[in-house]
Amino acid sequence: MASVGTAPIDQLVDWELAARTAAALARPGPQVTREQAEQAVGDLRRHAVDAVGHIARVSGLQAPGTADVAVIDRASWARANAMTFRDLLAPAVAEALERRGRLPGAQIVTVGSRVTAAEVGSLLGFLSSRVLGQYDPFGTEPARLMLVAPNVLQVEQELEVDPRDFRLWVCLHEETHRVQFTATPWLAGQLQDEVRSLAADLLADPTQILDRLVAVARGLPELLRTGGQSSLLEAVQSSQQRERLARVTAVMSLLEGHADVMMDEVGPQVVPTVEVIRERFARHRAGRGALDQLLRRLLGLEAKVRQYADGARFVRRVREQVGLDGFNAVWSTPQTLPLPAEIAEPAAWVARVHG
Repeated sequence: MASVGTAPIDQLVDWELAARTAAALARPGPQVTREQAEQAVGDLRRHAVDAVGHIARVSGLQAPGTADVAVIDRASWARANAMTFRDLLAPAVAEALERRGRLPGAQIVTVGSRVTAAEVGSLLGFLSSRVLGQYDPFGTEPARLMLVAPNVLQVEQELEVDPRDFRLWVCLHEETHRVQFTATPWLAGQLQDEVRSLAADLLADPTQILDRLVAVARGLPELLRTGGQSSLLEAVQSSQQRERLARVTAVMSLLEGHADVMMDEVGPQVVPTVEVIRERFARHRAGRGALDQLLRRLLGLEAKVRQYADGARFVRRVREQVGLDGFNAVWSTPQTLPLPAEIAEPAAWVARVHG
């Protein structure tokens, strides 16, 4: 990985170390033969190409070109996302440090970059065994569609589903994300600005964040006993910041739910066992162990699981009311994206946009 320079964000996190930590902590994938691994890589590459026409047909969206496909391992996914995090957060960190420095008597105190690198690397290492694929439009490098082969192999084995169908099904989901961002050129910038603004706001007052983290620590026993829905991310936000995050979450629910609907709607004529895969995969999303579920709650990953269901329900109900073309108005402008309340009440979005 190339050196990332000496920007303010590099004073906070040693990104090279974060990537190495994530790679070291990433669990090994399933045991397969070389022939099986090569077969999986070849299948994923072919299916990623095949998915383009299928998603264009069911989505009604036209995206220019095709994806640059990378079939990678867990460590490579972690390294790529370390750099995406850096590129995404660098302006927010610079702004936060500048704002903090302008406060009377302010002192800019940062945790050692190696300590924060270990924390970021641990998070990426944890996530690296759970991501099947990703389309990343936020980094400085050209966007590419990444498919994490060990995770695809592991899940298809755990679910005991048809490998050919499952691999194509995963590619359909990620191709939908590519289409969302390339057919709607303003979307990545809109999300990027929202995330950076929220991050700068969170970083501007580390004292408040520390107070909220202490409250989380005190509440952990109750979280363990009751399985509550609190997340670490929610705990370090003010009420205003939670409202802003809710707007981002509504858009993410749309993106994930739309991808889920599209990958299923391609249909059994293309993915013969799609109904079996969907039923077993839905159970897989929810059926984690106690420690894993605790970590997911603390990191806000349980909310991401809910995004799939909430977003898919929104997409289906809107299409029932106004059809495919009426639904695709959601991609017209930032103002036609669903508001948080509209994800739960699709009729409200229809009334606002089409009324």
